[in-house]
Amino acid sequence: MKKDKFSVLDLTYMALIAAMVAVLGFISIPLPPPAVPITGQTLGIMLAGAVLGARRGALSLVLFILLVAVGMPILSGGRGGVGALFGPSGGYIFSWPFAAYFIGKFTERHGSLNFIKSFIPCVLFGIILVYAVGVPWLKFVTHISWGKALVGGALPFIPGDVLKAIIASLVAVAVRKAKPSLSYQYNHR
Repeated sequence: MKKDKFSVLDLTYMALIAAMVAVLGFISIPLPPPAVPITGQTLGIMLAGAVLGARRGALSLVLFILLVAVGMPILSGGRGGVGALFGPSGGYIFSWPFAAYFIGKFTERHGSLNFIKSFIPCVLFGIILVYAVGVPWLKFVTHISWGKALVGGALPFIPGDVLKAIIASLVAVAVRKAKPSLSYQYNHR
């Protein structure tokens, strides 16, 4: 039976993931405009879905975006506010709850106590989905060509994002083995 309410523990996990994503924003390498900075935040997005599942993972990122919207300087470079959300990296940021949701949904449906079953959704949704939303947004906000948007918003990030997907998969598998109730707590009460 699925409950409609989150427990205090659920809310704590979601807040911790939002805080982790904020901290990972301080791992930032600025690139020349129009490129968006390289950050550790996409690792947090992958972990949100892979560890917390679809609903809690997605809501932890909604919480993060709300904190940015009210001005918390928790994006890379200490940015915050509505303007930061609608700047060049806004498409990537707005895709994060969806990426976490779909990573979590895949994890819930297919189980993922092995690396490959964790890695696949991290790549499909934590990289490809995020780029599919972020690159067009970057193109239209900065009025650059598709080629420049791909070079500034996707290509330099692929190796690092694949490494983040590997790390997220390894961590998620280890967490699920150590504490199986964490990942599916909400969905299997």
